[in-house]
Amino acid sequence: MWGPEGLDEVEAELLGPPEELKGKDVLEIGAGAAQCSRWLAAQGARPVALDLSHRQLQHALRIGGSFPLVCADAGALPFADESFDLACSAYGALPFVADPALVLREVHRVLRPGGRFVFSATHPIRWAFPDEPGPEGLTVSASYFDRTPYVEQDDDGRAVYVEHHRTLGDRIRDIVASGLRLVDLVEPEWPSWNTAEWGGWSPLRGNLIPGTAIYVCERDRGRD
Repeated sequence: MWGPEGLDEVEAELLGPPEELKGKDVLEIGAGAAQCSRWLAAQGARPVALDLSHRQLQHALRIGGSFPLVCADAGALPFADESFDLACSAYGALPFVADPALVLREVHRVLRPGGRFVFSATHPIRWAFPDEPGPEGLTVSASYFDRTPYVEQDDDGRAVYVEHHRTLGDRIRDIVASGLRLVDLVEPEWPSWNTAEWGGWSPLRGNLIPGTAIYVCERDRGRD
């Protein structure tokens, strides 16, 4: 799944037709418990699940899967140049780093020519609205252009959750500057079958404003 709307990769084929994933080397960035890597492995791909959080990777280890788990910073990928055919990230890493351009440059480096990187994040228009599932979440309360990060702190004032806001233009400029090429920007519509409410996600909001942005990028086939 690429996001709370429920867009399934089997349906979307943003990484390519499932039958063409067999034998592909795929890097999942910000893998969490490696749900995407398990699906990729089931298609015959050779995934590597990377996350900064050792605890998340422990969850992945308990759930199981016959693929490598790597604890590392997405801004300093511990892989040789041109190691992967594909890379993906479903709400992982990029929203949580202050310098997403660094991550994108690293992804460009480890992708083989012609390789594809697909990543999803909260649609930036959501930053202008309260994170509420009901009618109160439908009135603009902040500037779309305010790039102040969202920060949660513990009782001692230490940041325990930080999410950075980038506008659509910011994301596209970061992608282009990394050497990748944006080939599609997918904004999933809320499907009629999805009646779930979770945090600020709901059918009410999902039918009116986009919640997820999915960026489909490629590295040019020529040496760059």
